[in-house]
Amino acid sequence: MDQSISQFPVPEFGELPDDIRERILAVQDKAGFVPNVFWALAHRPDEFRAFFAYHDALMEKNSGLTKGEREMIVVATSGINQCQYCVVAHGAILRIREADPLIADQVAVNYRKADITPRQRAMLDFAVQVSNAAHTVGPEDRARLSEHGFSEDDIWDIGAIAAFFALSNRMANLTAMRPNDEFYLMGRAPREGKTS
Repeated sequence: MDQSISQFPVPEFGELPDDIRERILAVQDKAGFVPNVFWALAHRPDEFRAFFAYHDALMEKNSGLTKGEREMIVVATSGINQCQYCVVAHGAILRIREADPLIADQVAVNYRKADITPRQRAMLDFAVQVSNAAHTVGPEDRARLSEHGFSEDDIWDIGAIAAFFALSNRMANLTAMRPNDEFYLMGRAPREGKTS
């Protein structure tokens, strides 16, 4: 196993519990490669399971937030938290979800100047506040989101995604997790054989 993935030990595939091997193979089948976060977190199997269970509960559900908006939250807060892994990996997913090769870079560097809607900007303002200064969140912050049409469930989702990825950002920085090279080009140009 490539030990440059993380500064902590990265287990060999054959050493992993069956359920984690199955999850990694499923991701490889879908993406064509295994994102390094799976290898890095496999170092601690119980934490791997808990992390991805919560990730999936937040990021894969249907609600008032689109999957693209969920990725915007990840990219904006990860940029603020200086998490290279999450900006690069989730930036790739954001480009694909939004079918926009420019959006991830704009959101990562300065979402306030990105080509997003006022509703999305309010969402990201709140997400960044939760990520960096959750102790300052009050009823007026939730009221601003309500004015933009966000439900109470949506507001919970925005805050929960920001909080979860604050953890993810810190773990990625702790481990010096390296983004896969594949992420850098994803969603930047039309796929071979596809036309716009």
